[in-house]
Amino acid sequence: MPKITKTKKKVTKNKTKELKKIPKKTVKSLSKPKQINKSPIKISKTYAPKDTEKYMCDKHKVYFRIKLQEWRKELIKANNEALYNGGMDDNSISADIVDQASSYTDKNVEMKAINRQIKLISEIDKALIRIKDDTYGYCLDTAEQIGLKRLMARPVAKYTISAQEKHEKNEKVHADE
Repeated sequence: MPKITKTKKKVTKNKTKELKKIPKKTVKSLSKPKQINKSPIKISKTYAPKDTEKYMCDKHKVYFRIKLQEWRKELIKANNEALYNGGMDDNSISADIVDQASSYTDKNVEMKAINRQIKLISEIDKALIRIKDDTYGYCLDTAEQIGLKRLMARPVAKYTISAQEKHEKNEKVHADE
């Protein structure tokens, strides 16, 4: 068997640049910032936000996120059932013109309700984004707190009551023009 020998490679010397000495304080600031491990906040099913807690603390955000997600699931399920069942009840084949008109009206009302729910799902999605952005619970116009009672009654609320009234008045004025 032939003998295998290792050959030495030529080592070339590279000119090295002198490194400037950086103060220790600067070195620390250049290093990666420490990431704080936040464990997910868990709340009980019976939890309700309280006025005594800090406004829009992590518990409040988790509570409203869960509430909005469950509401969204319910709306999607209801819409899917309505669309599925609406396609099954086709009375427009009926010979009686009154029955056909009634069926048409019923379907029209049902489709308007589904469209309203689709818009509401869109509002829920926007509210979920505001929770991520830490802007949920604050008025989009005035940046004031919307309030826990209002948010519990209407989780997709974007404005304080006074700002909402102002918007509705403006919509009415522009609708009249």
